[in-house]
Amino acid sequence: MASLNVGNLGEYLREQRRNAQLSLRQLADAAGVSNPYLSQIERGLRKPSAEVLQQVAKALRISAETLYVRAGILDEREREESETRAVILADPSINERQKSVLLQIYDSFRKENGFESGPESGAGAGSETGGGPGPGTGADGRPGDDGPRAADDGDVDGPDSTSKPSKPSH
Repeated sequence: MASLNVGNLGEYLREQRRNAQLSLRQLADAAGVSNPYLSQIERGLRKPSAEVLQQVAKALRISAETLYVRAGILDEREREESETRAVILADPSINERQKSVLLQIYDSFRKENGFESGPESGAGAGSETGGGPGPGTGADGRPGDDGPRAADDGDVDGPDSTSKPSKPSH
């Protein structure tokens, strides 16, 4: 098992707690952990679980992924990929089909650049296409056979789409 830099995590937690102007007791109560246990984490004496880190992050209103990286539970690249996916999935300005296509394109670019798709690549990403352009995706990156669709009315990509992109020269 990889060694854990618990001291660095503890210092970071203490700094975040002070920035939030919370006492150790207040943070422990908000996170649902004991005061002595949180104190030991801050002093680098205890290795918290991912669940405890998630509770502490929620109480501090910071990213749990950031704490996972600090604790050595999550790699920085995995955190960045996870956050990218979360932002795409949370965007209210695009519909579910568009989110799915965007995640498929993101996966294909990552694969092209030598990165494996993360564990979340199938979740909500339209896994029927295998995570990248292929069956169901046209040469222009748009979905092909993903269900009934009106004839090309120029509004496939959104309300501000006024002209068709040129086809890539492969």
